Amino acid sequence: MSQRPEALWALFAELKTLDGVGPKTAQALEGLDIVAPRDLLFTLPHGVIDRRPRDSVQDANLPGVVTVEVTVGRHMKPAQKGRPYRIHVEDAQTGFQLVFFHGRSDYLGRVLPEGSRRIVSGRVELFDGMAQMVHPDHILPPEEAASLPAFEPVYPLTGGVTQKLMARASADALAKAPELDEWIDGPLKAREGWPDWRAALEAAHAPYGADALSPAAPARARLAYDELLAHQLTLALARVHRRKGRGRSTRGDGALRRKVLAALPFRPTGAQMRAMDEIAEDMAGGERMNRLLQGDVGAGKTLVAFMALLVAVEAGGQGVMMAPTEILARQHLEGLRPLAESAGVVVEILTGRDKGSERKAKLAALERGDIQILVGTHAVFQADVAFRDLRLAIVDEQHRFGVRQRLELGRKGAGADVLVMTATPIPRSLALAQYGDMDVSVLDEKPPGRKPIRTALVSAERMQEVVEHLVQAVAEGRQAYWVCPLVEESEAVDLTAAEERFKRLRAVLGEGVVGLVHGQMPPAEKDAAMARFVAGETQVLVATTVIEVGVNVPNATIMVIERAEWFGLAQLHQLRGRVGRGEGDSTCLLMYQPPLGEAGMKRLKTLRETEDGFRISEVDLEMRGAGDLIGTAQSGLPRFKVADLEHQSGLMAMAQSDARKLLADDPTLESSRGRAAKMLLWLMRQDEAIRLISVG
Repeated sequence: MSQRPEALWALFAELKTLDGVGPKTAQALEGLDIVAPRDLLFTLPHGVIDRRPRDSVQDANLPGVVTVEVTVGRHMKPAQKGRPYRIHVEDAQTGFQLVFFHGRSDYLGRVLPEGSRRIVSGRVELFDGMAQMVHPDHILPPEEAASLPAFEPVYPLTGGVTQKLMARASADALAKAPELDEWIDGPLKAREGWPDWRAALEAAHAPYGADALSPAAPARARLAYDELLAHQLTLALARVHRRKGRGRSTRGDGALRRKVLAALPFRPTGAQMRAMDEIAEDMAGGERMNRLLQGDVGAGKTLVAFMALLVAVEAGGQGVMMAPTEILARQHLEGLRPLAESAGVVVEILTGRDKGSERKAKLAALERGDIQILVGTHAVFQADVAFRDLRLAIVDEQHRFGVRQRLELGRKGAGADVLVMTATPIPRSLALAQYGDMDVSVLDEKPPGRKPIRTALVSAERMQEVVEHLVQAVAEGRQAYWVCPLVEESEAVDLTAAEERFKRLRAVLGEGVVGLVHGQMPPAEKDAAMARFVAGETQVLVATTVIEVGVNVPNATIMVIERAEWFGLAQLHQLRGRVGRGEGDSTCLLMYQPPLGEAGMKRLKTLRETEDGFRISEVDLEMRGAGDLIGTAQSGLPRFKVADLEHQSGLMAMAQSDARKLLADDPTLESSRGRAAKMLLWLMRQDEAIRLISVG
């Protein structure tokens, strides 16, 4: 692996090389993820204090920070222990007091001798009509006035680190930052009015006012772009590298697909047709497909996925479709079976439930190629599962499968194409951060015949009415879900909430009408309870959120969500998507516990006003931030130090197209901009990317 360029050595040296940083401070800084001078460069101030000098405290907005030149007057030492030490001072217009708790008279006599002129800066408050500055932040002789910045940056701190220390260490790290060649595309940089890298750092660490802290400020936008560009270059390199891996051209003659389309009772939407074409084209190409199929609840992903599987079968190969749970795998099977029958294709399922001779028989049929399409859970990863000719692997609900599993699946078939499906609409900026190495197809139209779902907000005080509504619906033969909140802190509380609700509804509706599903049940029991509901044996299903992904019961037309204010927007949208799948008009009741806070109200109202999952996800991102939205811990979402995905989503898309174009023009990064980009990768610790270039 190539060595880190010498120009960056100082930035990656030990923290102890910085002004004012000893071993103890270095250890404390690790609490802010700062382990090298480079990290201080990207730890930008999050606030700014206006230290511009004024004539007097008299015309200042109090309480507030004031910087003023004073003549030092009488020292009033405390009469008894524990009282403050006070010094009277006069500015150009009025007198006020400097106050020190535990002040030492020898020290204060030396710093603020009576009769001297001093510049003091600190927070001033009125106390009994008298202005006071308690413990000034700065005390300077007038000739050193220039050393006090007009706007003082405020850095994030951690235990044992002061603002003064952060400012000193950052200034020293800046002094060590070299001038580097430009890695941003010239016309783009000119269009955005961005400064050079080094100038941007200097400006970001010396904000000239609150505006300079905004993500839109040129210096900050540029530094954010650098971070996103490095991230997208890494993803783009991974993409190029993966495409170099042997792909196979899988071309079908369209015969099976035509049969299925002819048998459908409706025409696919434009978005579905577009996605089918994009996928077929990718599969026909010589490189391995790695595509994300992103569709809102009920956008018809199953049909698109099946058409992709048929391309593999038409070409004489096999396809596999994976789901995170057995319930979902069985549902995929139900959804695919009628389509498969119209095409005369053999579909089979493999889950952890298959044992003994039955399992052996399935595995043999798979290896002979008699099973053309396999649906399964992660049981298909097991070593003894072998395909005759696997061409396409489809993974449902990406966030349950890591990148590692995607690769495992790829190994089952030499050069098999991979299609990932997700029903979680996520904002474009996050999709690019998380799936930037993939090509994306979006289903953004609802198929014909999907009825709108009426969504209403109901206070929990009206519980009785809701139950009566349910009794009526059950009498009419309709089915309903009743979702109880998951109480994170304790599985036990969560359990009692669901069990209590179950008992109460059973008392009203009668034995055998109500079923219960929760996370603590053994899987077989859970599946059995779900199966009874799907078959219509039970009419009301009380559940915790285990039902949010993919469950399909067309006769269910009512969704009651208790304590809806506790759920995230995306989750509520997913839950609501479980109804409205059949002929009947559907309703979703969001029950909340009053009084409802402003944020809770905004979330629930957004849901009431729109069924567009992408719009909902944008609001969710605004309200909760990127990390919460997909749970940063398990999402593989990068942690950016400067870039802010909520406010700079446009930059992410720019960075992706820029990175892909740069690599298309200069795959080995040997041009002058390419070499600068390599330097950026070193600077941003993208060692993985550098390794990919080195192995080339």
